[in-house]
Amino acid sequence: MPTFVIIMKAKKIIRAVLALLVLALVAGCLYLNSLMPIITGYAAKNLASAVFVSGRQQADVEPLDLNFSFIKFVKNKVDYDAKTVSSRFLWAKSTAAYRDGYGVTLLRGKGRKAFLGQQYPLPPAVDVPEYLQAGDSALTARLEPIARALVDERAYNGHPFAFVVLHNGGIVAERYDKGIDASTQLLSWSMAKSFLHALVGIMVRDSLIDVYAPMDIPQWQGDGRRDITLNDLLQMQSGLEWNENYGNRSDVNLMLHRETDMGLFALSKPLEYEPGTHYYYSSGNSNIAMRYLRGKFASDKEFLAYIRHRLFAPLAIDGAHFEPDMSGTPVASSYLYVTARDFARFGQMYLSDGMANQERVLPEGWAAYAATPASGSEGLYGSGFWLNHSQRFPDVPRDMYSCQGHDGQQVFIIPSCQLVVVLLGYSPKPDRVVDFNRLLKDIIGQL
Repeated sequence: MPTFVIIMKAKKIIRAVLALLVLALVAGCLYLNSLMPIITGYAAKNLASAVFVSGRQQADVEPLDLNFSFIKFVKNKVDYDAKTVSSRFLWAKSTAAYRDGYGVTLLRGKGRKAFLGQQYPLPPAVDVPEYLQAGDSALTARLEPIARALVDERAYNGHPFAFVVLHNGGIVAERYDKGIDASTQLLSWSMAKSFLHALVGIMVRDSLIDVYAPMDIPQWQGDGRRDITLNDLLQMQSGLEWNENYGNRSDVNLMLHRETDMGLFALSKPLEYEPGTHYYYSSGNSNIAMRYLRGKFASDKEFLAYIRHRLFAPLAIDGAHFEPDMSGTPVASSYLYVTARDFARFGQMYLSDGMANQERVLPEGWAAYAATPASGSEGLYGSGFWLNHSQRFPDVPRDMYSCQGHDGQQVFIIPSCQLVVVLLGYSPKPDRVVDFNRLLKDIIGQL
């Protein structure tokens, strides 16, 4: 073969390889660009809430909560005067802002300035005295080594911030990490879904809604979505298309870090399965439900006052931050901030069949409804709560059910032991997650 022919073929091959490399580079940049709202938004939102709601220090939050994936390379600026956090990565930037009484919202869209200028009608604070009392002192002494090992020594793995145990309604263990105390409001992540379940129950008791009736959502009236009920949403069986994978450009990541109206984004998804027949865990379901509940009130003032007076006040929760998206709807999938004791009282309310401080808050049987398996979940999920019917925790009673949040947030409710266990902190899977089964086994062993 002549030399010039070989050279020409070599040039063609080189050009083809270069073209493929350019295409790969362009495709990579486009994909990375699509991740930018997630990367910078996650950092801005979570750092802002940690600083302005939880009162933590930026120097403590970044190496722990934000030390993973691309998030750890983001540069964050905290403005204590404006109460904002701006986060930059490569060419992208996101800003999250705190508003008194409402917490932090990730700012998106053209209405950012107008959003910050809104003076929402904040309901008046509710002064409800603490009603949790110290429990059996002998049990407290027996649990003290467990609490110390868990929080101080990380003996059960993870990085717990707060630990509270109630037995027969009394506090028998309580311990906090450095910089955290009983007044620190901490992130719920998906435990907010359980509070949504309680809010739905209260509205059912007040005859405002019917969980088994099709929802009157206008966007759903032209197709099979018209048959979706609140029960379907609470049991994660809406049948709506959804991707809950937190590791990529999924629906849940786009919803939390890009959308101005999270419920609207989720309810716009098409139907994949007949409502009520297919279980798939979806944070979108919860934000649809909260958006629907909000629509039952004439104004935001009435809705927020209802949450504060009918849900938080009976639980002696004062100053909770149920953070909203830019549409003003509280993010029921993820963003509730209350104290460890607040979470404990919430768990005790379910353990007491909806009673709190001798007052009925939830309808009779609402706790049993929470712990009844969704038909398609194989005993894994009830209504707003995770179950132990399949013995995910083999050394824990089968009747245990729990609020469960991202990165290890947990409220365990064990009726057969009259036990509520709250554990909050940063415990990412799989390498640093708390050994919940061993912890609960050890606690039960001291009863």
